[in-house]
Amino acid sequence: MFSGKTEELIRRMKRAEFARLRVEIFKPQVDTRYSDDEVVSHDKNTIVSTPIDHSSQLLLLTSEIDVVGIDEAQFFDEGLPEVCTQLANSGIRVIVAGLDLDYLGRPFGPMPQLLALAEYVTKVHAICVQTGNHAHHSYRITDSNSLVELGEKDSYVPLSREAFVKAMEKKSAGTASELDLKLARFVEEVEEKRRQTLERRRLLKQMALEKAGESPDLSES
Repeated sequence: MFSGKTEELIRRMKRAEFARLRVEIFKPQVDTRYSDDEVVSHDKNTIVSTPIDHSSQLLLLTSEIDVVGIDEAQFFDEGLPEVCTQLANSGIRVIVAGLDLDYLGRPFGPMPQLLALAEYVTKVHAICVQTGNHAHHSYRITDSNSLVELGEKDSYVPLSREAFVKAMEKKSAGTASELDLKLARFVEEVEEKRRQTLERRRLLKQMALEKAGESPDLSES
């Protein structure tokens, strides 16, 4: 979570569009956090997508596509690696984004096999909210034990291995509630600072355009 994996997927897909390649991006039907028919990063960058229920549908929807993007691959069924292999063997470039570990630190869904089959692997990391180091884990700050729980800052925080191990030990001992609350508040503060920074950038952009006598486009990318 918060590592920029969806942001990177969107960037690569848009570059392919600029190169006038035929692209299509897919996401699991269950992912409706921001939009039903778009892939949306935590920074609110978007690209039109097609939600699907099963990986087998990819074979039916990509006959005239040059580049296929797949977001949140960890939520797909176990048939996804074989489907991706078939697409790649047919000459289609396949770009997959997903979490490699679940909230308990275990390999997540079809991701291990996808990582093994991939010709190129790019690992991106969030920053641990406790240590400031690279975060390798998504620590869940809710009480849910469901494997699939869609969420963002209200459900997960990025932690380094060291911080994650300590947090899980406290959770196992039943003493994690205070820690979870502290982490949640910290993430809220970081998110508010980020929002304020984006707003300042928007206003500065508006002022610069008005000074230049241009009509301001206030959308933030």
